[in-house]
Amino acid sequence: MSVLQSWPVEREFDPKNMPFRRLGPSGLRVPVFSLGGWLTLGGTIKGDPVKEIMKVAFENGINMFDTAEAYAGGKSEEEMRLILNYRGRVIRELGLRRTDLVITTKIFWGPRHGPNDQGLSRKHIIEGTQESLARLGLDYVDVIFAHRHDQNVSMEEIVRAFNYVIEKGWALYWGTSEWTAREIEEAHHVANKLNLIAPVAEQCKHHMFHRDRPEKEYGPLYKKYHMGTTTWSSLAGGLLTGKYNDGIPKDSRFDTHSNFLKEDLKRYESPEGKEQIRKVKELTKLAEEKLSTSVATLALAWVAKNTNTSTVILGATKPEQILENLKAIDVIPKLTPEIMREIEEILANAPDAAPTFGRPLLDRFGRV
Repeated sequence: MSVLQSWPVEREFDPKNMPFRRLGPSGLRVPVFSLGGWLTLGGTIKGDPVKEIMKVAFENGINMFDTAEAYAGGKSEEEMRLILNYRGRVIRELGLRRTDLVITTKIFWGPRHGPNDQGLSRKHIIEGTQESLARLGLDYVDVIFAHRHDQNVSMEEIVRAFNYVIEKGWALYWGTSEWTAREIEEAHHVANKLNLIAPVAEQCKHHMFHRDRPEKEYGPLYKKYHMGTTTWSSLAGGLLTGKYNDGIPKDSRFDTHSNFLKEDLKRYESPEGKEQIRKVKELTKLAEEKLSTSVATLALAWVAKNTNTSTVILGATKPEQILENLKAIDVIPKLTPEIMREIEEILANAPDAAPTFGRPLLDRFGRV
């Protein structure tokens, strides 16, 4: 009997005031804010705290949970299994319905290091997907992402393999993560040529100091394919919370993950990083004085306001962070054109528009 058929339901999903959007061009609806397991669930956070974080998220309208085979060497998927797998003790306590959940995972870096345990060969995509499902205790995931592009595998092999995964019912959709626009365009060309399934979303870094790729490079893809993004690091690793304004506090992400994030640490200690901290202080003043909120909440709302953002993936080490981050829902409508202009003046890093070569811009009410 499948997991879906035998799921013991005791708790109905209540979206509360969570807005939902389509995931790119697909019919799948995802919450504007979702929860991810990178660096936390299965890594620094294990056992009952994982259950509490996911429970609070679900009870406050978050029904999308994102993980990857690479997160904590597969332990993130295993920790999520406690809350997702009907055989586990947690599901007996929470009683969640599988159809109320949107579960996403990513394939590229397997938990082992054999010659075929990494990358996007047909072999690893298929076997890696099966192993992820086993760790999650699920029959299928809603979306499976190619965690990076594989330069050593033909695009036809990659697209055919993800198409196979979907046809087998192991995933409902597939997407990309940190692919270039050219690579995503090629995937669409191959899918169209062979009448296969194309990616529906890109999981990319997007925050106030990282804008060119999500806002400029992907611009044609939004128009042509209606691609959506599932953004990560929207608080810039904590920089946009203001907690690094006076140095690296003990037990912060940069303190506990200093080896993994050492390049970011170098950047934040550079002149560029010090200038970013100066801007964070200005943004903090704007957030507190004009929006009566925190700079972190403002930063999350700012990414969510982007019409191409399908969902903003949150990270959390305790339930209280979920509740604090979800205050961004009420801030989104407060980001008026005037406020957005003030933010742009502080950031001064908007991606350059495409050159017009002296031609006047088209009438915004006319045809593009």
